[in-house]
Amino acid sequence: MNGEPGEIVQFGEVLVLGGEGVTLGTPTVAGASVAAEVLEQGRGPKVIAFKKRRRKNSRRKRGSRAEFTLVRITEILTDGKAPTLTKSVRRDNPKPARVEAAAAGDEEEAAPAKPKSKAAKKPVAKSKRAKSKSAEKK
Repeated sequence: MNGEPGEIVQFGEVLVLGGEGVTLGTPTVAGASVAAEVLEQGRGPKVIAFKKRRRKNSRRKRGSRAEFTLVRITEILTDGKAPTLTKSVRRDNPKPARVEAAAAGDEEEAAPAKPKSKAAKKPVAKSKRAKSKSAEKK
């Protein structure tokens, strides 16, 4: 599907419309559409098709990755209405609390604390050879 992240797209072919009463389309519901926000354009995992014929020295390996578009449904529209162009908070944006703290000048609250590494907490172990040499000296 074409669309940049953050862009609003509209799907015009709606087969079923729910709510208080379910409306089935014949084949689609007239005047109904769905508005969605494009979150990400990406590629799926690699799928490998491997064929081998035993004892014939014949094999073939092919791979492919399917492209996908990740969307978030924002509105379900009826009666031919147009989608509102309000953007919701996207996943890659900072949380609103951090934005407010950064605007107030409290950088300590805005910046997350760095976790200490586990390697710094563990004591350094001596090798067996070093331990045996120290035991001989005593």
